[in-house]
Amino acid sequence: MNYIEKIHEYPVFSGIRKEELEPMLKCLGSHVRKYEKGEFISFEQEEVKNVGVLISGAVHMVKEDVWGNHTIVTRVEEGQMFGETFACGTDNQSVVSYMAAEKCEVLFMGFSHILHTCPSACRFHQRLIENMVLMLANKNKALMDKIEVVSKKSLREKILSYLSQEAQKAGSRYFEIPLGRVELAHYLAADRSALTRELSAMKKEGILDFDRNLFRLY
Repeated sequence: MNYIEKIHEYPVFSGIRKEELEPMLKCLGSHVRKYEKGEFISFEQEEVKNVGVLISGAVHMVKEDVWGNHTIVTRVEEGQMFGETFACGTDNQSVVSYMAAEKCEVLFMGFSHILHTCPSACRFHQRLIENMVLMLANKNKALMDKIEVVSKKSLREKILSYLSQEAQKAGSRYFEIPLGRVELAHYLAADRSALTRELSAMKKEGILDFDRNLFRLY
């Protein structure tokens, strides 16, 4: 398990000693899988019973409608977990898909092993659950931010709301966003061409400036 040194710093494993990680992961029935960019991440069962922790790369949570149109619900970064909403719910059927936004590695942990104390009564179980609850709270905040953005009436208002949030995260009016144009269009539930036109118009009006993913708000 050559990734132990890396994941020891992740929030989900906060307060768990490094020497406990390897036996803990074995106890949880953990395994690691690699995915190429654009590949859909399978939880290996129709019912989601595993929780994923991203070791490297990035993952998009994607929602698809009956016509095949998809929207990026959120972006999962290194050290974050995903799939827990469906693993711990009463309905384990996932209503979203997870797609590798770039080449990535995912650590899967069996949720039932996390929730129920093993015969050895390993002390890390309680701490792991506490960490997961805190991460769920942070994820809910991110989804609230998404709702704030997409609830705006016009595309311009959506763009400015999203960029305002990213500027606040960076603590500066000059910042880099994690989404490319296609990804940003999907996140905003907007047409890519319309997004490009609106950004260009806002740049001409002196509202903002940008170079690829680098933005400056005036």
